[in-house]
Amino acid sequence: MAHDSHSGHHIVSQRVLITVFASLVALTVLTVITAQFVDIGVLNLPLALSIAGLKAMLVVTFFMALKYDNPMNSLILGIGVICVTVFLVFTLFDTAFRGDMPNVDSQTISDTEGRNLNQEAREAREESAGAQH
Repeated sequence: MAHDSHSGHHIVSQRVLITVFASLVALTVLTVITAQFVDIGVLNLPLALSIAGLKAMLVVTFFMALKYDNPMNSLILGIGVICVTVFLVFTLFDTAFRGDMPNVDSQTISDTEGRNLNQEAREAREESAGAQH
């Protein structure tokens, strides 16, 4: 059975491919410059992720020809990108605000439990030593 619904692959012009390639090289240079010479504090990571996302969008749109493909594939990619973005945002929220809460101890739970057990054992020894005298 032949697939009659596909009329063939779209051929992207060489001019478009060269323009996209030049854009990718320019964005890579921008990434290196911002990583080495620009310090904008907490915005370093969002800037790097934005540049990487733009480069990925160019590759997917033109080199992988998603622009000329079935719109359903674009929808599926978009939903996947949204899910990954939500995952990354919540992960960054978790790591960015660690230690900011006043009720958070710097020790691990096992360290705290070990300290409590040692304290209880010391109190029990003191009680037994006091009862003997």
